[in-house]
Amino acid sequence: MSYFNRRGIFLQKLGPTVVDPDEVLVSMQFALKESAEDEEGAITEKLLDSTIFIASSTDGGQSFSIGNAKDVDGDGDIDNDDRARLLALAKAYANIVRP
Repeated sequence: MSYFNRRGIFLQKLGPTVVDPDEVLVSMQFALKESAEDEEGAITEKLLDSTIFIASSTDGGQSFSIGNAKDVDGDGDIDNDDRARLLALAKAYANIVRP
């Protein structure tokens, strides 16, 4: 997130592991950033409205599933389009070798 854009997505890839070399998890955290100045003039930043989704794959990141979803496309309902966007983001991030 930058000074001008308060919205952000934090992505983290977990796996594969020695126990299950085909399991890949992608954690996606959507948040808003708020900056504030305290009495001493120090700038503090905090994350607001943070939502975390975990997408899981059992085939090395070729396909993912996700438990819960929210309205990420802004059309007012939670449907397959929202789920598809989250899954596409997880798959794209899992395929990045060196983020």
